Amino acid sequence: MSVRVTNDPAEFQATTFAFLERDPVLHTIVMTNVAERASGSYPAEAEPSYYVSVHADSGEVVGATMRTPGRPIHLGALREDLAVEAADAYAELLPDAPGVAGDRAAALPFARRWGELRGTTWTETRGVRLHKLIELHQLEAEGEPRRMTESDVQRAAEWNTDGFAGESPTPDLVWARRQFESGAMWFWQVDGVPVSMASYHLPLFGVCRVGPVYTPPEHRRNGYAGALTAHVTAQILAQGNQACLYTDLANPTSNQLYARIGYTPVADAIDLTFSS
Repeated sequence: MSVRVTNDPAEFQATTFAFLERDPVLHTIVMTNVAERASGSYPAEAEPSYYVSVHADSGEVVGATMRTPGRPIHLGALREDLAVEAADAYAELLPDAPGVAGDRAAALPFARRWGELRGTTWTETRGVRLHKLIELHQLEAEGEPRRMTESDVQRAAEWNTDGFAGESPTPDLVWARRQFESGAMWFWQVDGVPVSMASYHLPLFGVCRVGPVYTPPEHRRNGYAGALTAHVTAQILAQGNQACLYTDLANPTSNQLYARIGYTPVADAIDLTFSS
């Protein structure tokens, strides 16, 4: 085995996508992040991203991972037997990395190796589940969907901050404007009042990943998010693409909701946070 490291997303895309596109649902996180950065559509970042590919002796790619600014190292569906090679590579690049995320079978040996190299321990902080749409079931709720307009940019930024404060501590107007320009974000409204929002990543190898989905607390338990997610999923299917999404394993409500829409589990992953 050999490991190659780059901070050039276009180079990494050229090297790994023939491997990753064999299962674009399973590799959706890596592929969308890399493709957006390689195309130049992602806003400039103060720190570089790092991409690590693992190669068999023949040179064939057998694993692909990444670390983007402010995030844990993302292993995705990396094989368990490749975790140590990946940890060795990142330990040289990012000795202060905050954690690792990915399939449990790979994340745990990665964390053990990281502990040997950097003297850290780890805590499991989150579990997520990847789902793929098999057969769509529409859900009903009072109100109707509408596509995002320019007047929704501030609202989308603030709602995304409220729903995902750990990931986006301040309203990100650049992100929200990109959602508007992509045409991929929708709102559910009741009597003209927005009550829920849902977006999706533009297709990559025929796959769109739904998210974020958010409903303010005062509008929850009315079925708005389910109806809107079903509507957004229908838009994806109408364009001839597959739909997938992630759920938090600690939230049984969302897992049950998406199952009602027709999503079925594909794979689970964990987040491990490092500490001294």
